[in-house]
Amino acid sequence: MRVAELSRRTGVPVPTIKFYLREGLLPPGVLTSPNQASYDEGHVRRLRLVRALLEVGRLPIATIREVLRDVDHKNLHGRLGRTLYPLAGVHDEPPTPELARAIADVDALITRWGWRVDPASPGRRRLAEVMLTFRELGVDYLMREIDRYAQAAEIIAESDLRGVATEHNPDDVVTGAVIGTVVGDALQAALRRLAHENASIDLFSETGAEPTADAPEP
Repeated sequence: MRVAELSRRTGVPVPTIKFYLREGLLPPGVLTSPNQASYDEGHVRRLRLVRALLEVGRLPIATIREVLRDVDHKNLHGRLGRTLYPLAGVHDEPPTPELARAIADVDALITRWGWRVDPASPGRRRLAEVMLTFRELGVDYLMREIDRYAQAAEIIAESDLRGVATEHNPDDVVTGAVIGTVVGDALQAALRRLAHENASIDLFSETGAEPTADAPEP
């Protein structure tokens, strides 16, 4: 298909497609003449992925470029791991003593749950940073619930990957995992807010739930 058809199929304006091509977010098409290129279904999928990462995930272009760089890794598990790493953020600077202790706590949690996590996984450090922030803010009570959070995360992760595992095309598996991670974070945030509202009634309300005037009928 020509770039105009690619634009029509995806709803992305032609100038934006050309921008993505210049930025390396979209692979070039097959040249059919000095000024024309042909695109296929792979470009449609990639373009939709880029739009999801930009518009829903609100990721910067540099991060998206890094995510997409490893999409063609041959080993599927390697592709998933390498592709998802940039979404957690990667730090080169050595950890402070306080952060190092938090990382040790994360490793203890990983061991306790029997998770098989690469020592290079940026998720280890990211979780340690969150745990350290909780401690610095004096909300250690959240860390007393860490194993319940881990249990919920395990269930969510299995649900995420079980869904994409039904895909037969490895490209679709990786794309689904990336979308599930980025858009899934937004999904979990929204569900969590609703669950907070419901749980607060049981924990803090003296009278129990009372429907608002404009609440829909069940």
